[in-house]
Amino acid sequence: MAFREALKFGIPPLILGVLSGWAGWMWTAAILGLLAAFVFFFFRDPERALPESSSAVVSPADGRVLEVIEEPLDGRPGRKISIFLSIFNVHVNRSPVAARIESIDYRPGKFYAAMKARASAENEQNVILLDSGRGPVVVKQIAGWVARRVLVWKPVGAWLARGERIGMIRFGSRVELWLPAEARVTVRPGEQVRGGSSVVAEWP
Repeated sequence: MAFREALKFGIPPLILGVLSGWAGWMWTAAILGLLAAFVFFFFRDPERALPESSSAVVSPADGRVLEVIEEPLDGRPGRKISIFLSIFNVHVNRSPVAARIESIDYRPGKFYAAMKARASAENEQNVILLDSGRGPVVVKQIAGWVARRVLVWKPVGAWLARGERIGMIRFGSRVELWLPAEARVTVRPGEQVRGGSSVVAEWP
Protein backbone atom coordinates (compact mmCIF):
# COMPACT_ATOMS: atom_id res chain seq x y z
CA MET A 1 0.00 0.00 0.00
CA ALA A 2 2.76 2.43 0.92
CA PHE A 3 4.49 1.57 -2.37
CA ARG A 4 1.40 2.68 -4.30
CA GLU A 5 1.44 5.99 -2.45
CA ALA A 6 5.14 6.37 -3.27
CA LEU A 7 4.50 5.84 -6.97
CA LYS A 8 1.57 8.24 -6.95
CA PHE A 9 3.61 11.11 -5.51
CA GLY A 10 7.13 10.19 -6.60
CA ILE A 11 6.76 9.36 -10.30
CA PRO A 12 5.51 12.83 -11.46
CA PRO A 13 8.52 14.83 -10.15
CA LEU A 14 10.85 12.05 -11.35
CA ILE A 15 9.47 12.24 -14.89
CA LEU A 16 9.54 16.04 -14.89
CA GLY A 17 13.12 15.93 -13.62
CA VAL A 18 14.20 13.65 -16.47
CA LEU A 19 12.46 15.86 -19.03
CA SER A 20 14.06 18.97 -17.52
CA GLY A 21 17.48 17.31 -17.78
CA TRP A 22 16.92 16.52 -21.46
CA ALA A 23 15.91 20.16 -22.02
CA GLY A 24 19.13 21.36 -20.40
CA TRP A 25 17.48 22.82 -17.26
CA MET A 26 19.91 21.14 -14.91
CA TRP A 27 19.02 23.05 -11.71
CA THR A 28 15.34 22.28 -12.21
CA ALA A 29 16.17 18.64 -12.93
CA ALA A 30 18.27 18.42 -9.75
CA ILE A 31 15.54 19.93 -7.57
CA LEU A 32 12.86 17.63 -9.00
CA GLY A 33 15.17 14.64 -8.63
CA LEU A 34 15.75 15.44 -4.96
CA LEU A 35 12.01 15.88 -4.44
CA ALA A 36 11.31 12.48 -5.99
CA ALA A 37 14.02 10.88 -3.85
CA PHE A 38 12.52 12.37 -0.69
CA VAL A 39 9.04 11.13 -1.60
CA PHE A 40 10.30 7.56 -2.06
CA PHE A 41 12.23 7.87 1.21
CA PHE A 42 9.12 9.15 3.01
CA PHE A 43 6.93 6.27 1.85
CA ARG A 44 9.39 3.55 2.90
CA ASP A 45 7.85 0.59 4.70
CA PRO A 46 10.50 -1.53 6.46
CA GLU A 47 9.82 -4.91 8.01
CA ARG A 48 9.80 -4.98 11.82
CA ALA A 49 10.61 -7.74 14.30
CA LEU A 50 7.86 -8.30 16.87
CA PRO A 51 8.74 -8.71 20.56
CA GLU A 52 8.62 -12.31 21.79
CA SER A 53 6.32 -11.65 24.76
CA SER A 54 2.66 -12.28 23.92
CA SER A 55 1.62 -9.76 26.59
CA ALA A 56 3.51 -6.88 24.93
CA VAL A 57 1.62 -4.00 23.32
CA VAL A 58 3.66 -2.54 20.44
CA SER A 59 3.83 1.04 19.27
CA PRO A 60 1.38 1.88 16.47
CA ALA A 61 3.85 4.33 14.91
CA ASP A 62 7.43 5.51 14.66
CA GLY A 63 8.25 8.76 16.41
CA ARG A 64 8.75 10.50 19.73
CA VAL A 65 6.44 10.02 22.71
CA LEU A 66 4.92 13.41 23.52
CA GLU A 67 2.88 12.50 26.56
CA VAL A 68 1.38 9.68 28.61
CA ILE A 69 -1.73 10.82 30.45
CA GLU A 70 -4.70 9.42 32.31
CA GLU A 71 -7.80 9.69 30.12
CA PRO A 72 -11.13 7.85 30.47
CA LEU A 73 -12.98 6.39 27.49
CA ASP A 74 -16.76 6.25 27.85
CA GLY A 75 -16.33 6.25 31.63
CA ARG A 76 -13.71 3.49 31.59
CA PRO A 77 -10.33 4.46 33.11
CA GLY A 78 -7.31 4.27 30.85
CA ARG A 79 -4.17 5.98 29.56
CA LYS A 80 -3.38 7.75 26.33
CA ILE A 81 0.04 7.64 24.69
CA SER A 82 0.67 10.41 22.14
CA ILE A 83 3.38 9.98 19.51
CA PHE A 84 4.68 12.72 17.21
CA LEU A 85 5.88 11.72 13.74
CA SER A 86 8.26 14.08 11.94
CA ILE A 87 8.56 14.02 8.15
CA PHE A 88 11.66 11.83 8.59
CA ASN A 89 9.84 9.03 10.45
CA VAL A 90 8.22 6.01 8.81
CA HIS A 91 4.54 6.91 8.46
CA VAL A 92 3.01 3.45 8.13
CA ASN A 93 0.83 2.71 11.16
CA ARG A 94 0.51 -0.73 12.75
CA SER A 95 -1.89 -2.52 15.06
CA PRO A 96 -0.59 -2.44 18.65
CA VAL A 97 -2.37 -5.69 19.55
CA ALA A 98 -4.03 -8.69 17.93
CA ALA A 99 -7.60 -7.52 17.54
CA ARG A 100 -10.69 -7.07 15.40
CA ILE A 101 -11.57 -3.64 14.02
CA GLU A 102 -14.87 -2.76 15.68
CA SER A 103 -15.32 0.68 14.13
CA ILE A 104 -13.55 3.41 12.14
CA ASP A 105 -14.73 6.95 12.79
CA TYR A 106 -13.44 9.57 10.34
CA ARG A 107 -13.61 13.09 11.76
CA PRO A 108 -12.89 16.10 9.52
CA GLY A 109 -11.14 18.98 11.23
CA LYS A 110 -8.32 21.50 11.35
CA PHE A 111 -4.63 21.10 10.51
CA TYR A 112 -2.85 22.50 13.55
CA ALA A 113 0.77 21.50 14.17
CA ALA A 114 0.66 17.88 15.36
CA MET A 115 2.83 18.65 18.41
CA LYS A 116 0.13 20.90 19.87
CA ALA A 117 -2.32 19.35 22.34
CA ARG A 118 -5.33 20.86 20.55
CA ALA A 119 -4.50 18.76 17.48
CA SER A 120 -5.74 15.69 19.38
CA ALA A 121 -9.29 17.01 19.52
CA GLU A 122 -9.53 19.45 16.59
CA ASN A 123 -7.48 18.07 13.69
CA GLU A 124 -8.69 15.77 10.93
CA GLN A 125 -8.42 12.19 12.20
CA ASN A 126 -9.43 8.55 12.04
CA VAL A 127 -10.45 6.94 15.32
CA ILE A 128 -9.99 3.17 15.06
CA LEU A 129 -11.63 1.11 17.81
CA LEU A 130 -10.14 -2.35 18.29
CA ASP A 131 -11.62 -5.28 20.19
CA SER A 132 -8.56 -6.99 21.66
CA GLY A 133 -10.34 -9.61 23.74
CA ARG A 134 -8.75 -8.03 26.83
CA GLY A 135 -10.59 -4.75 26.51
CA PRO A 136 -11.04 -1.93 23.99
CA VAL A 137 -7.97 -0.37 22.39
CA VAL A 138 -8.08 2.82 20.33
CA VAL A 139 -5.63 3.99 17.68
CA LYS A 140 -6.13 7.56 16.53
CA GLN A 141 -4.48 8.80 13.32
CA ILE A 142 -4.24 12.60 13.43
CA ALA A 143 -3.29 14.80 10.49
CA GLY A 144 -0.84 17.62 11.18
CA TRP A 145 0.05 20.96 9.65
CA VAL A 146 1.90 19.28 6.78
CA ALA A 147 -0.02 15.99 6.73
CA ARG A 148 -3.31 16.36 4.88
CA ARG A 149 -4.59 12.82 4.60
CA VAL A 150 -5.17 9.99 7.05
CA LEU A 151 -5.56 6.56 5.45
CA VAL A 152 -6.91 3.26 6.80
CA TRP A 153 -6.21 0.20 4.66
CA LYS A 154 -8.36 -2.28 6.61
CA PRO A 155 -12.18 -2.49 6.76
CA VAL A 156 -14.41 -2.71 9.81
CA GLY A 157 -14.59 -6.33 10.95
CA ALA A 158 -11.07 -7.20 9.80
CA TRP A 159 -8.91 -9.29 12.12
CA LEU A 160 -5.44 -7.89 12.72
CA ALA A 161 -2.28 -9.55 13.91
CA ARG A 162 -0.16 -7.60 16.37
CA GLY A 163 2.13 -5.32 14.36
CA GLU A 164 0.09 -5.68 11.15
CA ARG A 165 -0.04 -2.61 8.90
CA ILE A 166 -3.35 -0.76 9.20
CA GLY A 167 -2.78 2.53 7.35
CA MET A 168 -0.61 5.61 7.13
CA ILE A 169 -0.58 9.39 7.41
CA ARG A 170 1.03 11.57 4.78
CA PHE A 171 3.83 13.99 5.73
CA GLY A 172 4.21 14.70 9.46
CA SER A 173 1.50 13.83 11.96
CA ARG A 174 0.45 12.45 15.34
CA VAL A 175 -0.74 9.01 16.43
CA GLU A 176 -2.42 8.32 19.77
CA LEU A 177 -2.97 5.01 21.50
CA TRP A 178 -5.57 4.55 24.23
CA LEU A 179 -5.30 1.53 26.51
CA PRO A 180 -7.48 0.40 29.43
CA ALA A 181 -6.04 0.98 32.91
CA GLU A 182 -5.11 -2.68 33.39
CA ALA A 183 -2.42 -2.37 30.71
CA ARG A 184 0.86 -1.19 32.28
CA VAL A 185 2.44 1.57 30.18
CA THR A 186 6.22 1.17 29.87
CA VAL A 187 7.26 4.29 27.92
CA ARG A 188 7.84 7.89 28.99
CA PRO A 189 7.64 11.24 27.21
CA GLY A 190 10.72 11.92 25.14
CA GLU A 191 11.40 8.30 24.19
CA GLN A 192 11.76 7.30 20.55
CA VAL A 193 9.61 4.35 19.45
CA ARG A 194 9.34 2.18 16.35
CA GLY A 195 6.01 0.97 15.03
CA GLY A 196 5.46 -2.76 15.37
CA SER A 197 8.59 -3.46 17.42
CA SER A 198 8.87 -1.06 20.38
CA VAL A 199 6.99 -2.24 23.48
CA VAL A 200 4.88 0.60 24.90
CA ALA A 201 2.79 -1.39 27.42
CA GLU A 202 2.26 -4.85 28.91
CA TRP A 203 -0.97 -6.70 29.60
CA PRO A 204 -1.17 -8.21 33.09
